[in-house]
Amino acid sequence: MTVKRKSVLLFCVLLTGCAASLHAGTPEEETQARAYSDGPFTLNYRIFLPPNLSKSEKVPLVLFLHGAGERGEDNARQLVHGIPALLEYLKNTNQRAILLIPQCPADRRWVEVHWGDDAHTMPEEPSVPMRALMKLLNQTIHEFPVDPNRVYVTGISMGGFGTWDIIQRAPDLFAAALPVCGGGDLAQAATLKDLPIWAFHGAVDKVIKPERSRDMIRAVRQAGGRPVYTEYPGVAHVSWTQTYTNRAVLDWLFSQHKS
Repeated sequence: MTVKRKSVLLFCVLLTGCAASLHAGTPEEETQARAYSDGPFTLNYRIFLPPNLSKSEKVPLVLFLHGAGERGEDNARQLVHGIPALLEYLKNTNQRAILLIPQCPADRRWVEVHWGDDAHTMPEEPSVPMRALMKLLNQTIHEFPVDPNRVYVTGISMGGFGTWDIIQRAPDLFAAALPVCGGGDLAQAATLKDLPIWAFHGAVDKVIKPERSRDMIRAVRQAGGRPVYTEYPGVAHVSWTQTYTNRAVLDWLFSQHKS
């Protein structure tokens, strides 16, 4: 091998290593911190944009709703669960996507219901954060080259309730949903019969009863839908780790398209 060719190969190896390092930052480093104002209410959020995003391409968008423990005003805590695995998946698969990651204030909820109840009726109006979030989502879809046929939503615990709530309020907006240890309004199940849903719950969850997911899946199936349900034996409330680190789950999510 000539010296010149060795130099070229070495340069390529170094270039590849540099490119990899560009995507090796923390979720906080890889996302942009922003805020959305809805009247007097401000919703902090993070957004991940694929490198060199052009207006001519159409990319999917994933809305991620965090749990109760990640509420606050720091605009960073909502990155702790789920987001590291989602970012890792995007890197490993070269999947280009926008991640929209709002943070609910400490004294608010995505859905104003009690998480320990056996059932609930969807409030007529969305919560203050949910109302702002829905406006932010609409703005983001129009601001960036989002594929309108590939808008997804997922969330954990309080965000699992939020996931069920937002798809019940706007079922035609989404291409698929992944609610993790949440619960919805059984009376709204028929509105979800055409939406691909894969729900997850720990079988021994003492924070949010697994019956909340079981009942929603049963109701959607009775309405003519074909949702998927995974219940983890022996797992308590933390059922999101094995969900987002399962490549088959995210492969399924990104494969979904609206007709």
